[in-house]
Amino acid sequence: MAVEAELLSLADVRAAADRIRPHIVATPTISGEAVAGTGVWLKAENLQRTGSFKLRGAVNAVLQLSVEQRRRGVITLSAGNHGLALAYAAQIIGIPCLVVVREDAPLSKLEAIRRLGAEIVLTPIARWQERLEAEQRERNLHLVHPFDDPAVAAGQGTVGLEILEVVPDVRSVVVPVGGGGLISGIAVAVKQQRPDVRIIGVEPEQAPGVTESLAAGHPVAPSRLDTVADGLAAPYTRPLTLGLIRRYVDEMRTISDAVIIEALTAIVLRGKLVVEPAGSAAMAALLADPAIERPAVVVLSGGNLDGQRLGAWLGK
Repeated sequence: MAVEAELLSLADVRAAADRIRPHIVATPTISGEAVAGTGVWLKAENLQRTGSFKLRGAVNAVLQLSVEQRRRGVITLSAGNHGLALAYAAQIIGIPCLVVVREDAPLSKLEAIRRLGAEIVLTPIARWQERLEAEQRERNLHLVHPFDDPAVAAGQGTVGLEILEVVPDVRSVVVPVGGGGLISGIAVAVKQQRPDVRIIGVEPEQAPGVTESLAAGHPVAPSRLDTVADGLAAPYTRPLTLGLIRRYVDEMRTISDAVIIEALTAIVLRGKLVVEPAGSAAMAALLADPAIERPAVVVLSGGNLDGQRLGAWLGK
């Protein structure tokens, strides 16, 4: 794991911040008092261009492609948000983009990807990786992985830089975890400056891939993958992010889908922010454990969801 942990540094994250600055929004870090009481801040990546933090990593990766890689075009697999981000990034430099998307992805995400000019291939989640590899071989596209890529993780880490700028006395940072790219980048950016800050990762109970991989001591496929937080339903973990998590993240927690939806409702109704279930997971953990040390920053990772689903959740 030590080798993987050396693949990403604070210098990489700072270089990413300079590289992507013209193309992303420095999202607001706002008071979360209305949702969770005093001493809580919300890092509102749901207000990022394309609706999630994923744009940071996608842009950082695409801007570093070689001339040959740009000519070939890019491919990725995604539950929606990374595909949307990569489509946007590819459009910036005018290259082809193919996104292999799980067939149950929200319609709003699919429509947004298509509007940006990317091609979509729908596939069952059980064949996700297999279909990705087949399309990549057949079309000779360059893979920009949603989390197993140091350039992507460095881009995501710029969230951590912004957190420290706005809340310099932060004691805890609570981050949703799927494949681990976001928390890996944030943890490197924060811990290499403020090792005293506690980094807490949050996974759905019904998609506990990182938690189970840490327990096993190596990457494993999750025992379950049926969470309402589709953006956190990574079908596997990888050594890069797992090594960074093991080195820099203080604690992983799992949370039920029911509590995630309760947190989503609180954020929408009391915080006046639209978030998707994946974007609500970190707040769910904080609401479930008010003892998490404050000041605490909760990362709202995304806000892309269908209005019909939102209405159903709010109506419960």
